[in-house]
Amino acid sequence: MRIFSLDLYREYSLLSSAYIIIAMPRRRRLRKIVAPPGFRGYKPYGVNSSKNESVELLYEEYEAIKLADYDLMNHLEASELMGISRPTFARIYESARRKIALALVETKEIKTTYGNAWMDKNWFICKDCYARFTIPINTRSHECPICKSGEIETIKQ
Repeated sequence: MRIFSLDLYREYSLLSSAYIIIAMPRRRRLRKIVAPPGFRGYKPYGVNSSKNESVELLYEEYEAIKLADYDLMNHLEASELMGISRPTFARIYESARRKIALALVETKEIKTTYGNAWMDKNWFICKDCYARFTIPINTRSHECPICKSGEIETIKQ
């Protein structure tokens, strides 16, 4: 324990009251996504929805659901794959579960949106057949591997 002299304490208290300290939050670390979702959204079937309400599922939330529930990884393994801490993975996973539950219970549409993420490869989407794919670096042709169409676009990163 440090003991300060009374004069030093007075100077410190004067300085600290004269300046307003603004605490800035840490920058968010980008979350690694192995592959983008294979869909743009889901709509409930058999519901006449005059409201265009939807739930936005971020790419990193989709990735968390995929890794934990589909690939059956534990939170530590999945968080290491995404390049984030385990508590952060748990928060993202919980957020995704709540959004999906909300969409199911309240019959809302689910739309995927690019969040705070980065993909380890360049991903493309075919405008004709909507296939999602990567193109190896040594390949010169830029066409859809499914329908051979040249109408492809880069998925936003």
